[in-house]
Amino acid sequence: MATTDLSDFLLGTKGTLTLADRRTLTEQALVLFEDNYVHLPLKTAMHAVHPVQRLRLLLTKLGRQTEQTMDPEWRFHAELSAIFHSVRDLHTNYLLPAPFSGKIAYLPFRVEEYYDTNGPRYVVTHVVRDFTAPAFGPGVVIDHWNGVPIDREVDLAGDRFAGSNPAARHSRGLQSLTVRPLVMHLPPNEDWVVVGYTGTDGTARELRQPWRVTDNLPPYVNTDDLSAAAVAQGTDLVGDEISRATKMLFVPDVLALEEAGGPAPQELTAEPAEAGQDIPTTLPGFFRARAVQTPSGVFGHIRVFTFNTDDPDGFVEEFVRLLALIPQDGLVLDMRDNGGGHIFASEFLLQTLTPRRIAPEPTQFISSPLNLRLCRRHATNPTRQIDLGPWFRSLDQAVETGASFSATFPITPEDGANALGQQYQGPVVLVTNARCYSATDIFAAGFQDHAVGPVLGVDDNTGAGGANVWTHGLLKALFELPAPADTASPFQALPGGANMRVAIRRTVRVGAPAGTPVEDLGVVPEVRHRMTRDDVLHDNTDLLARAGQVLASLPAYRLDAALDGADGTLGLRTSGLDRVDVFVAGRPRASVDVSDGDTSVTVTPAPGPGDRIRIEGYAAGDLAAARTLISGA
Repeated sequence: MATTDLSDFLLGTKGTLTLADRRTLTEQALVLFEDNYVHLPLKTAMHAVHPVQRLRLLLTKLGRQTEQTMDPEWRFHAELSAIFHSVRDLHTNYLLPAPFSGKIAYLPFRVEEYYDTNGPRYVVTHVVRDFTAPAFGPGVVIDHWNGVPIDREVDLAGDRFAGSNPAARHSRGLQSLTVRPLVMHLPPNEDWVVVGYTGTDGTARELRQPWRVTDNLPPYVNTDDLSAAAVAQGTDLVGDEISRATKMLFVPDVLALEEAGGPAPQELTAEPAEAGQDIPTTLPGFFRARAVQTPSGVFGHIRVFTFNTDDPDGFVEEFVRLLALIPQDGLVLDMRDNGGGHIFASEFLLQTLTPRRIAPEPTQFISSPLNLRLCRRHATNPTRQIDLGPWFRSLDQAVETGASFSATFPITPEDGANALGQQYQGPVVLVTNARCYSATDIFAAGFQDHAVGPVLGVDDNTGAGGANVWTHGLLKALFELPAPADTASPFQALPGGANMRVAIRRTVRVGAPAGTPVEDLGVVPEVRHRMTRDDVLHDNTDLLARAGQVLASLPAYRLDAALDGADGTLGLRTSGLDRVDVFVAGRPRASVDVSDGDTSVTVTPAPGPGDRIRIEGYAAGDLAAARTLISGA
């Protein structure tokens, strides 16, 4: 990993954007905000901002400059970035050109927050391999940052960067203290930081540490490509960049395993995990699965690091394999720091944890002539790369009705969101924090809306990013596809390798909060846990104990089923249920009262080869568990 000091990196950076380039970037940003940005009315109301007017003022300013009098390039980048940051939306970004793109500025340690009786504390939890400093390492508490009390510095940093609610701003401020992707954030103002800390020897000390710059790991998905993965993106790019950087800096063993293609086939086990045992996974960059011992019992724990995959079906397949190997008495599903990714992957996962049918969270465009043109072009696309037909009619009607938004339709196909059905029948608790964003916000909203289980938050809210995000490059490509009746495109090539992203379709909720936007409001947990010192330094000991306590308080159900023969006899084993209904090819065929233990039921007529058999178990009239079989499989 080649690195350089920030000051040396900046000395080698020369501005390359002409005045015409700056005008192009500003004009293209204006197109996105005026015609595509779905959250503009919400952001104007909630944050009292006016990005469109700020862009117009910037264009006026550029119009008065010449090549000789124009501002330094860093100042232009700073002004345009500030306009994007003003809407506090991690989907809507100005992505800086080379040499900033692909680079991260970092300090060689990670700082996390925990609480004790005196309030929040900030502790070093990881250091880069081979980095040393006097009496410095994991467990050291930091109290000052460049002479500023650290809690104040965290909040000041949070105000500089996007975060749509107080919890998200605080969390982003803490994160940006030590890692900053330069594609999104301008380089730090300071060449070095001075950190005040109490050393491992109990002595008050200061560390002067230069910022370093290096190449980040490449992204998993090219979001400029015209592909299903790009069109269905729901990603916090900053979070994704930092996640990859964190892996590279602090967990190189996982990175090496991922680069090797996962564990060797002989290392993959089919045996259920014992307490304290990790399960080898084919996707180590996406999952960590294990059995954990808590004071309330042994439960499964699956950490989902990202949904940023271009293979949602393979992603879910591996998740289902891991579900079968963890304890079946309860699952801690841990989504902390997951910045999202492929929306299909997130919503396909929900069905595996509940007997209920999943209604994917619907989305809508803002009504604008440009969005109408976009949907008209792709209302009947024979290549099926993108189908905007469902939204076209309502946008067309909005010309007459004056509706602010299109009708709502899901991005995730409902059949795919229900193709597998429930795979895990134990109770589930979802763990979130303020860095859960985008596709992860959508997952958390669906988890809560379908009453899959309680949400346990280590922060007061999720990151509250409720949208599908498209890049300027993707929008440009969509307007370049053949469409004889409408050939003019407002999208121009961006100079210098710069890019932009925009929240194009907003997500609204289903179930009890139906119609409520996810953006800014997020998903508020039912159970709150403040991270402790043992959590941040000793593998989430107290968090898992709290999650285990929640799981132990929830009812547990069990429904196993197998076809015993060609005559249509089903063998059932149940626990906690009092009735089982059987459906074949969507039609009711049998219903039987059950108690704990084994029961047989005969389905008449017998299922034919390939028939889909759904078995539903009820407790006191409520659907509590389900199994899906394929006859003859």
